[in-house]
Amino acid sequence: MHVVATAGHVDHGKSTLVRALTGMEPDRWAEERRRGLTIDLGFAWTTLPSGQEVAFVDVPGHERFLGNMLAGLGPAPVVCFVVAADEGWRAQSSDHRDAVAALGIDQGVIVISRADRVADGGAAALAQARIELAGTGLRDAPAVVVSAVDGRGLPALRDLLDDVLAGLPPPDPAARLRLWVDRSFSVTGAGTVVTGTLAAGRITRGDHLTVLGDQTCPVTVRSLQSRGRTHESLEPVDRVALNLRGVAARQVRRGDAVVTPGAWPTTGLLDVRRVTGPGLPEAPEHVTLHVGTAAVPARLRPFDDDHGRLTLHRALPLVVGDRLVLRHPGTRRILGGAQVLDADPPVLRRRGAAARRRAVLADLDPAGDPLAEVARRGAVPERQLRLLGLVGTTVDVPEGVEVVDGWWVHAPVQQAWQNRLRAALDDLQERDPLADGLTRGAAGDLLALPDPALLDSIVRAAGLECEGGRIRRPGRRSALGPAEAAIAAVEQRLAALPFAAPEAEELAARQLGSRELAAAERAGRLLRLRDGIVLLPSAPALAMRELARLPQPFTTSDARQALGTTRRVAIPLLEHLDARGWTRRLDAGHREVTRGRRGSAADRPNHQVDGRAQDGRADDG
Repeated sequence: MHVVATAGHVDHGKSTLVRALTGMEPDRWAEERRRGLTIDLGFAWTTLPSGQEVAFVDVPGHERFLGNMLAGLGPAPVVCFVVAADEGWRAQSSDHRDAVAALGIDQGVIVISRADRVADGGAAALAQARIELAGTGLRDAPAVVVSAVDGRGLPALRDLLDDVLAGLPPPDPAARLRLWVDRSFSVTGAGTVVTGTLAAGRITRGDHLTVLGDQTCPVTVRSLQSRGRTHESLEPVDRVALNLRGVAARQVRRGDAVVTPGAWPTTGLLDVRRVTGPGLPEAPEHVTLHVGTAAVPARLRPFDDDHGRLTLHRALPLVVGDRLVLRHPGTRRILGGAQVLDADPPVLRRRGAAARRRAVLADLDPAGDPLAEVARRGAVPERQLRLLGLVGTTVDVPEGVEVVDGWWVHAPVQQAWQNRLRAALDDLQERDPLADGLTRGAAGDLLALPDPALLDSIVRAAGLECEGGRIRRPGRRSALGPAEAAIAAVEQRLAALPFAAPEAEELAARQLGSRELAAAERAGRLLRLRDGIVLLPSAPALAMRELARLPQPFTTSDARQALGTTRRVAIPLLEHLDARGWTRRLDAGHREVTRGRRGSAADRPNHQVDGRAQDGRADDG
């Protein structure tokens, strides 16, 4: 299936031509048929000699209905440009030519109509049309001279349409759906029906979609039709009518879009490049923007002749590469065409920002530049790049971009994050040698990451380590700075008397406070129990060897005597063993070694406890 829109001056025979090709009346309104003047969009279809089906969108030619014309021409990929042989090129011929150029339509057929009214067979009108269309995508379009009255040229026109349509690139049925609505009405017993040209994507009965307009409405496709027939599914390109559940007909209007849920961004701010027409500074500040079937008031801020910013009256589902038509809101004449370069541009706040933005836009590829977008933002979720139309289904990551956990990160930004994190750790170590690295929260605040999930990859790439919620340089955990000598002295004493924990006064005299002792514990040098008791990490295993030799159960006094220590040390140590499951408290005065710990601990040689060397640095678990 293919869709072709007509174009041309009022009363040049567009509707007559469609009627002759299809045998259908495209004018839907009684007033149109009474006046012989197309006012709104008309629709008809036929089958070409090859068997290809084609639907026609017949557009009005009168200048008062230029907005309706743009709504019909906007979504159509092919145009049938009609010029009457007896009148030649006229004012609205130029308007329609400018629209074709602005929209970038480069596929179509030039039709010289009413050949029965001239003696030269339409040669003069064709020559003039070639001159006028030389600056558009139809410059090399095939042409045919016809008469709907006597039928001349109509078979040739059908053959030309066959050839043109056969050469079109195939549309993508797997693409995200964006159906611009050209009609919305209610059918008794069915409900809301909307129609439009399906240019890409697939629609199936039962699909859950979204209507984007003045409000966002989730809808379900109850049924769908094309060319008067009901279908289970439709693929592009086609004219479709959707019976929707979940929205009233009055809530949907021409210019709204039916889209794949969550697949399209909506934007009210666009940076654009002029593609046709005079320089942007010559346009008025307030313009009417046409895209798809939508017509939206907008404010234009030119940056230079070719680049500017459009602020839309309402948000639309637009992406990079979309073609726009700018029209004067008063005179209704077409000012020119533009192409979206950025559908999510930065806010311009500082002096000189517009000039800098102009320089950026001048270098942007109109097809989309993901590297430029990533470089501007530093890091962008891949999903956002897809929404903006910068990344397709096949991902080709440009040089200078690193993909990390679903994010595209600019390589210089990734390197800067790593350098900043290393520098912060070095600064912290210099200011506070006992500091146990940076917390993850502090690191996230320092780097101002767009997603905390990026932190782990930055830590790894920077050659750092993260353990226990803290980021450190490898090997820095054992750095005790000025406390090293005092900690070593405590270790030496405890190596000789494992359960003779130093008193608080002794620790204070050695200038070992809670921070220094905590740093030593993190380094695996000491073990801190409650009530300020400090032992070697090997002390619990040594204690178990002695306790396992006692008759079971044993009392706290038995344990104190077996370990050769005081009640001050014995009670916190026993509680520590209870917590580890090595001993079990039976009542207020008795404990026992758990069955799995009996015997083996008592039988181990003196130089090794629980499989670890007694050098004062062994882990107790």
